[in-house]
Amino acid sequence: MDPKYKLFHNDQSLNESISNLRKDGVSDEDIYVLSHDNDHERRTRKSTDANKIGVSETGTGTALKNVFRSKGDKLRTKMKEMGISSDKAEDLEEELDKGKTLLIVTNQDKVNF
Repeated sequence: MDPKYKLFHNDQSLNESISNLRKDGVSDEDIYVLSHDNDHERRTRKSTDANKIGVSETGTGTALKNVFRSKGDKLRTKMKEMGISSDKAEDLEEELDKGKTLLIVTNQDKVNF
């Protein structure tokens, strides 16, 4: 099942979408946020209880390789490991460069953002 995703320009809209996903029965384990700014990503995860894309999602080999990759390469790799195509990961990473935040939802057929 392909992941669903959406880019957000501001945290309020992101928080509302995550809250609505939970009301619709989406499990916390299926909600992830990704941002180019590590501090912003950490704050967003903390305020929304969303997950980070870590070793359990990418695997140990990818996690170790990410230590030596640029931030953009890490983000694209994480997106690909979550099931997003290479081309789309490139496009999304460019948007993350502009300060946007990516919400990814896994294991869901229908998602209303």
